Amino acid sequence: MPDGFAASERAGGGEILNSLAVLIVEDERIIALALASMLRGLGHRVVSCVPSGEEALAALDSQRPDLVLLDIHLEGELDGIATAQAIQDRQGPPVAFTSAYTDAATQERALALGPLAFLPKPLGPHDIKNLVAELARLSG
Repeated sequence: MPDGFAASERAGGGEILNSLAVLIVEDERIIALALASMLRGLGHRVVSCVPSGEEALAALDSQRPDLVLLDIHLEGELDGIATAQAIQDRQGPPVAFTSAYTDAATQERALALGPLAFLPKPLGPHDIKNLVAELARLSG
């Protein structure tokens, strides 16, 4: 199995579920907690929840996530798009943007980096399942 997957297990219906290690970068604590709960409920592991791009980059030095869920508006000097660029520069894991800001200019700036996805908030379990399926498709 590709390095991007922490574990794999078979569901009752024979479907293979890939358990990912996920770094959540979100400045709104209630949203970060909800995302973490949703991810854990779907069988994934949250390696850390941080509110800023600077903390996300520091977490990448000590954690090895398979995926970064990244808000665009963050605490600190770096916004999510600048943080994603820094992650790419370090050849880090794939990034999926999550944002309530879905205006064309923000989307264009974010999509220029070639993220795994740009997901408008609020996210639901179906969004996470589709994201994992896309990552598995690209890694397979």
